[in-house]
Amino acid sequence: MTRVLVPVAVLKGGSVSNGLVQLLSTMDVTVLGYHVLPEQTPPDQARAQFEDRANDALQALTAEFAAAGSEADHRLVFTHDRRKSIDRVAEETDSAAYAITGATGEVERLLVSLTGDVDVDRILGFVEELVGDREIGVTLFDAGGSTDGRLDVASESLSETGIETETQTGDGDSFDALIDAISGHDAVVMGEKAPSLGSLLFGEEADRVAAASVGPVLVVRSEKDES
Repeated sequence: MTRVLVPVAVLKGGSVSNGLVQLLSTMDVTVLGYHVLPEQTPPDQARAQFEDRANDALQALTAEFAAAGSEADHRLVFTHDRRKSIDRVAEETDSAAYAITGATGEVERLLVSLTGDVDVDRILGFVEELVGDREIGVTLFDAGGSTDGRLDVASESLSETGIETETQTGDGDSFDALIDAISGHDAVVMGEKAPSLGSLLFGEEADRVAAASVGPVLVVRSEKDES
């Protein structure tokens, strides 16, 4: 099955809502426990001090995913760079997506953003496996109000698999339009985007969406160029 990486700030009380655990029950899951260290603290020193406590917390979280039906395992990292560690472990575990955890109850409707330069086919394939045969509705969203037929083609593709699908477009600032569209949805699925000036100034869009929406965000990773 497709694997999702679930990073958790394991020594700072990081947790995963039951709604996200249930949503990911159709997926393999790797729970990545991380702890960000001050620049001057050697990772080996932190590991010697905190490894046992962190692993106890990770084993409990992994058991929650396993009880829901996922094939689940866990990793633990002590790091000076959270983002680089997530990217590295996602690559090592061949994870198709990573989760930004957030509070949610039962997930009844997903907002799936197809805005901008993203791999639509990859996102749709992920959504199809994520939803499976469950009664989870999907809203396909394009903040740019695209007229290239992208949403209609995507909607037809998911509908053919039995997923109940709607489409929605937005106007103006794509980030604000996406945030406005989240209302009425329990979680967001979006594609990974290349770094930009905006992400350098304001942070990665997925993190900003998660902060603004409070609920979980699943980020479908771009296919890496092996050349």
